[in-house]
Amino acid sequence: MTTATPDRLDRAVLKLAAVLVLGALAPLLDSTIVTVAIHTLGAELHAPVSTVQWVSTAYLLALAMAIPITGWSANRFGAKRMWIVALALFLAGSMLCGVAWNIGSLIAFRVIQGIGGGLMLPILQTILLRAAGRERIGRLMAVVTLPALIGPILGPVIGGLLVGHLSWRWIFYVNAPICILAIVLAIRTLKPDPEPAAAALDVPGLLLISPALAGIIYGLTQVGTHGGFGHVAVLVPIGAGLILLLAFILRRSPLIDLTLFRTRSFAASTALLFLTGFGLYGAMLLLPLFYQQARGETVTAAGLLLVPQGIGSLLARVAGGLTDRFGPRPVVLAGLALTTLGTIPFAFAGTSYALLAIALVIRGAGLSAVNLAVMVGAFRELDPQHIPDASSTTRIMQQLGGAFGAATLAVILQNQLTGHQAPDAYAHSFAWAIGFTVIATIPALFLPKRRALE
Repeated sequence: MTTATPDRLDRAVLKLAAVLVLGALAPLLDSTIVTVAIHTLGAELHAPVSTVQWVSTAYLLALAMAIPITGWSANRFGAKRMWIVALALFLAGSMLCGVAWNIGSLIAFRVIQGIGGGLMLPILQTILLRAAGRERIGRLMAVVTLPALIGPILGPVIGGLLVGHLSWRWIFYVNAPICILAIVLAIRTLKPDPEPAAAALDVPGLLLISPALAGIIYGLTQVGTHGGFGHVAVLVPIGAGLILLLAFILRRSPLIDLTLFRTRSFAASTALLFLTGFGLYGAMLLLPLFYQQARGETVTAAGLLLVPQGIGSLLARVAGGLTDRFGPRPVVLAGLALTTLGTIPFAFAGTSYALLAIALVIRGAGLSAVNLAVMVGAFRELDPQHIPDASSTTRIMQQLGGAFGAATLAVILQNQLTGHQAPDAYAHSFAWAIGFTVIATIPALFLPKRRALE
């Protein structure tokens, strides 16, 4: 592979990134579209809210359980093959969801979707990081993370249009053209896989880590339902998950290479990925609810009011090049500062819509810069053979951090709503989110600050 300059991604890598990003767009759009349609699904399938929530919960649990196997499967069968398998599973799950005849069948088919979605992002990262090289990871991440930005912008709008003008089944059928095109392009564009490794799957390790993640995340999803962490429906699955996770660590399973944590930049990055789930991604739960409950907006209007955050994220794409040039640490710290600055107006009741829109642009830019730079910090000092394991591990930390963050802020919000009016309750909750963001600066100080040696 040749490049025109050492600071630019060559055309072949950009083409590869475009093909993979197209496929990753399907699950990211799907998540936001389904969230918008939850109420409609309950009405159409005659199911109570407690049951309909499993449409999202089953998907999330299946996604989490699939992540640990991605590193092994990419090494054993080849990343290209597994990427196509992941797309095919997501496509099959989408089509089956579209023909679901009741809420039970829909929930079951969402599991198939979740397995495909769980495999996708770690395999995508593995393929691209192997192709681009460590010195241009920042620029590469600026391309790879585009679906994560486009999904929240387009998802609520597309979901609203589909639910409002077509059958609910089209929220799943809409994935078909994306997945089919992504599979065709992957077959034509991705290079053949090298000779696969012959490592056997550590089944006992898998039987520990996958249920561990499912138990922890399921318990966290019950926090909001039961009003806190002290309920047995929360403590039992989280406790069981933590015990299984400890057993997995003590087993030293080859399924995930825990020696990666000996690399300081990787350890700091994964810790930061977890902590940012509280202040950065946990606050994502508050934002749409804030506009609906504290400002009285409709679901569609709330989605449109959040568009400035997506615009800010797109503007922050330059953070990829800055990270390659100056290292992850200064970019992450600057991003955390911007995120804090963009969240402060939400901590005051009565802030004008215009100021909130400007704040969302700033917050989106900071959030995007942190996301880009922390992923660079995770991968830039690792050898290529460690990329599959690192991709799985970072994805796990993102899922756990986001789940813990959402659960924690949900409890804070519920407690605030019991004693305050909605505007004041949300102001206090956002103040907590700011505090969590500030705490995230601690592991950020351990990230590399200079460009890695080439």
